[in-house]
Amino acid sequence: MHQTTSLLVRLLRIARLAAHVFRGVITIATLYPRLSQPEKAVITQRWSQQLLHILAIKVKVTGQAPGVYPPHTLVVANHVSWLDIFALNSVTVSRFVAKKELRDWPLAGFLIKSAGTLFIDRSKRRDTSQVNKQLAAALHNGDCMAVFPEATTSDGTGLLPFKSSLFEAARLAGATVQPVAIRYVSPGGHYCASAAYAGDTSFGQSLWAVLSTRAMVVELSFTAAMPAADASRFALSESSRSAIAAALDLPADA
Repeated sequence: MHQTTSLLVRLLRIARLAAHVFRGVITIATLYPRLSQPEKAVITQRWSQQLLHILAIKVKVTGQAPGVYPPHTLVVANHVSWLDIFALNSVTVSRFVAKKELRDWPLAGFLIKSAGTLFIDRSKRRDTSQVNKQLAAALHNGDCMAVFPEATTSDGTGLLPFKSSLFEAARLAGATVQPVAIRYVSPGGHYCASAAYAGDTSFGQSLWAVLSTRAMVVELSFTAAMPAADASRFALSESSRSAIAAALDLPADA
């Protein structure tokens, strides 16, 4: 069971968090448009690292991370929390494919959109096809992109089926697929439910749960990268899921 922080500590974190988000908005609005993608990646990485520090979340990396902004790379990961984006960006920065609802979030939506996120409405097959074309073009042009193939969040104790559709972009672009397993634990290594953003939990409830936890560790396990050119999207999806399941110590059919 995680230990909760005092109300005063939580309020201080909120104040620091608000100031950090405000600085991020100002940076994106004034500085970002003049920067190259590598320069943007460095700023994004540092901002994400500082955010996690404010929230008392330590990042633990296993395996070989591919670098700050590896070109022609599709990062794929299981999805537990809104924190996943910042945890991944603290190590390997990517442009994300995210559900369209995030675009309308106050402040966070602006930050995510300005970072080059591609938004998708999974209820519309035509929208998925259009995003796939944009994703393939971005990978072909040397971007590092990221997707959550479960298409929704879980509580982190299992692994949902992967949607294979967006793996087609990696195949078309001849990109490299980099699976990453994400797990949130206590400093002692036990499962931590505070980060989970699933079910009927609101963003406010999720944020308060994170702020109320004294300390947390996010484990990022980078598994072996896979060339996508000679594999089907279904094979890439299944291989990625199996690799992530193994890194999470889950059965392949979990």
